[in-house]
Amino acid sequence: MPRLFSAYVIVDWSAASKPTTGADSVWIGVLKRDVRFRMAFESFNPPTRGEAEKRLAAILDDLKKRSERALVGFDFPLGFPRGFAEALKLPGEQPWRAAWDQVDKMVKDKVDNTNNRFGVASEINRRITGGPFPFWGCPPKDALTTLQPKRTRAHGPDDLPEFRHADLAAKGAASIWKLYYNGSVGGQAILGIPAVRRLKQTRGDGVKAWPFETGFKTLTEADLAGVDVVLAEVYPSLIKAQGAPGEVKDLTQVRSTAEHFARLDEANKLGALFGPGKTAAPDVVLDAEREEGWILGAEA
Repeated sequence: MPRLFSAYVIVDWSAASKPTTGADSVWIGVLKRDVRFRMAFESFNPPTRGEAEKRLAAILDDLKKRSERALVGFDFPLGFPRGFAEALKLPGEQPWRAAWDQVDKMVKDKVDNTNNRFGVASEINRRITGGPFPFWGCPPKDALTTLQPKRTRAHGPDDLPEFRHADLAAKGAASIWKLYYNGSVGGQAILGIPAVRRLKQTRGDGVKAWPFETGFKTLTEADLAGVDVVLAEVYPSLIKAQGAPGEVKDLTQVRSTAEHFARLDEANKLGALFGPGKTAAPDVVLDAEREEGWILGAEA
């Protein structure tokens, strides 16, 4: 059985508000065949999201030229908790796509990394509840009536869920509603989803977002016929990463995650990771496919 993918690209995103490199900035790890057809790793640490997007586009263009299919993993949620699109009264039959379109419409992310992620979250809060909920977390200077530095209340039975099914399955994954402070992913998702959407839109049907467009199911070579890129959400903390002395943690994580998926692919075990576990409830599978997405490698 051949591998499903020839290359594994892992992206550690950042919501930084100014150009930055090193720890807590954007890291792109690429594991692909070298001129001798051996798997070789290279990394990139662009100082801005705009430069990261250009670098990713160049990487994918090069792989397409070589007819090599890529798995591209992003370390932030590609979907919101179930009910998000309905709460915002977004149009269309595909809640995940409606959410992507809405966030893209709202986000302003400039070439120097200045961005309006707190304003976007504040406006979404206003539309959903009229108050500083469900998004929370920002520097005090960015506080608004509908966005506060600290969480104002817990999620009740009538609220959107605090966590997606995948966040609970991954044990330790942060809620997308948390925008700021250690371990937060909300800011990265708000700024990252428009970038993923653009990468997909410029490449047409050759790029599929998992599990929204592929189904939440085991993937085979036949399922990926004509597909150049599969976009997925990853959570590097699921993998026990061993870094070299002095290595930036983000670099360790993108390398270890790429190597992990490559090893599984070599052993013909990666395809099954794109599907739920045998005991997954039907509503969990449906929510993942329609709106929430899933974390590759989290046990459903």
